[in-house]
Amino acid sequence: MTDSVLLHELISVAAQRAPEAVAVSWRGSSATYAELAQSVERCAQGLLALGLGRGERVGIYLEKRLETVVSSFGAPAAGGVFVPLNPLLKPEQVVFILRDCDVRVLVTSPERYALLAPVLAGCPALRHVVLTDAAAAATEAAPTLNVCTWADLLAAPSAPAHRVIDTDMAAILYTSGSTGKPKGVVLSHRNMVAGAKSVASYLENRPGDTLLAALPLSFDAGFSQLTTAFHAGARVELLNYLMPRDVLRAMERERVTGLTAVPPLYIQLAQLEWPAAIGEHLRYFANTGGRMPRETLTALRARVPRAKPFLMYGLTEAFRSTYLPPEEVDRRPDSIGKAIPNAEILVLREDGTPCGAEEPGELVHRGALVGQGYWNDAEKTAERYKLLPVGAPGRPAGLQLPEYAVFSGDTVRRDADGFLYFIGRRDEMMKTSGYRVSPTEVEEILYATRLVGECVAFGVDHPTLGHAIQVIATRPADATTLDIDAVMAACRAQMPAYMMPHGIESAEGPLPRNPNGKIDRKLLSTQWVERHVG
Repeated sequence: MTDSVLLHELISVAAQRAPEAVAVSWRGSSATYAELAQSVERCAQGLLALGLGRGERVGIYLEKRLETVVSSFGAPAAGGVFVPLNPLLKPEQVVFILRDCDVRVLVTSPERYALLAPVLAGCPALRHVVLTDAAAAATEAAPTLNVCTWADLLAAPSAPAHRVIDTDMAAILYTSGSTGKPKGVVLSHRNMVAGAKSVASYLENRPGDTLLAALPLSFDAGFSQLTTAFHAGARVELLNYLMPRDVLRAMERERVTGLTAVPPLYIQLAQLEWPAAIGEHLRYFANTGGRMPRETLTALRARVPRAKPFLMYGLTEAFRSTYLPPEEVDRRPDSIGKAIPNAEILVLREDGTPCGAEEPGELVHRGALVGQGYWNDAEKTAERYKLLPVGAPGRPAGLQLPEYAVFSGDTVRRDADGFLYFIGRRDEMMKTSGYRVSPTEVEEILYATRLVGECVAFGVDHPTLGHAIQVIATRPADATTLDIDAVMAACRAQMPAYMMPHGIESAEGPLPRNPNGKIDRKLLSTQWVERHVG
């Protein structure tokens, strides 16, 4: 039996192995691998019948549902490129992305189309809108747009397929845009399939697994729940949740064996009581999108002691990068681990030479998961995707063709045993009293006090310190207010003087998130400056 090489083959190969196995379920409905493979093929044929050219983009602006999954795999199966749009985005943000990468076909719901229609004139490349059902949109279509239904798309006659190879584009994933306009990371079939195989291997995903898709599918770690499950022949439960308690209910109801989430969600989940039944079937929980506070990790392990914790690090530009094996968590709970299979993680100085043990440097990712740059942005691409210097690991002088790697912009260190530790993002590092301080270092200590619910630290300009460290925090779940004096006292007891917050401000929780579910540090710091300085 052939192995998966192209993204959509993850489904078709699994369908050959076990056609009647359930591939995806949502809201009490489900589709087997055979049914999903057939729908993906019909979607691809429908897109080709619409005239989709090789490499042209298909935007998907939907919540998690079957049509989202089918079109995400159907577009690359047709030789096109899928562009997932976070359903939390507002119409103006959606239009920016549609225009930025010249989306040709948009798949959405009638309700979302009604919101978008007034601003779609700003998308001259858009030719077709596919609506999930036949309900009439509130606004008539522009004369240049052909509007059809999902049923029409799947009923289209066959059309000649485009040639597709594994280095062709498969997806453009847009970053959250917390530091400016979002950037479109271009990923190939090879990037996404290699990522699925790598992650599924160390998580030991298998046909009996049920993975909960709680993260947005527009987020690399969210979409990875689909690719790893389909590579393994497992089931994915799609969840559009409103409250953290909805996640626990789904985990109990669906007998979830694997959960991947970001620290803000885990912080909220750790403050809730977990149904005992979850621990009977949850095999692992995985963290991505930032360091999980140690107190949160301890609380989660107490709730599901038999589940293995996987602490991971990734960046959209290379899909996934590192993980810490569960057996190492007790020894080094602050580590982001080592490189995932089929990747190499380097720690380099500014001159491109490797750092020594415990020496801070930039995390650089090389290998099959390195993406194809930022769409239509040469300047940003040159900042992150750079040639590895001759003499770098894996680059002997005799090699003539260059190799690009992702220079993450994240500062890390490697210990004597080869385990990596995240220090901070270069553009978020605070320089105060001559010291470089990572906001995550400050937040880790604050969480350890158990006197805050959620918190975020950032630097603000100060005439003598350089940066003053400012903190915004919410009250813990078991308190009625945030005791700022007690928090400051705990900080004085546990922090060096240069790391002490200059001020702590109370906020009602939860703190605002960016579209990928991470606490939006940039937004909070900007709002603070506007309130106090502007």
